[in-house]
Amino acid sequence: MRFIPTKFHAPLDYIVGAALIAAPWIFQFSEHKAATVVPIVLGIGLIAYSLFTNYELGVWKVAPMAVHNVIDVVAGTVLAASPWLFGFADESANVWLPHVIVGAAAIFLGLTTIQRGYSYRRRPTTAAG
Repeated sequence: MRFIPTKFHAPLDYIVGAALIAAPWIFQFSEHKAATVVPIVLGIGLIAYSLFTNYELGVWKVAPMAVHNVIDVVAGTVLAASPWLFGFADESANVWLPHVIVGAAAIFLGLTTIQRGYSYRRRPTTAAG
């Protein structure tokens, strides 16, 4: 069931993208290379594909919201599984837990955000004459 509006989802993308980039320093795990690289790459990617999404805060509006949601689910799965995929699951919770929580949240948002893209209405033009 999809119930989260894109009006809510769009700003979250940019906030979460920036937070992912900053996460290694916020949660103090920047000395762990894989744990640091994964959220930075995914944060940059999230901001990049958000810029191309057809929703309220998309700049170029070429990718449908359905595609954005699929990317959210895939990226969230990679982020949530990254402690085991890249070998830092045995570190302290401040290292691996943010990956799992944010990854699960991305999966949830990708599965529950409304698929309809943003549509803007043009003002009718009148012919002068």
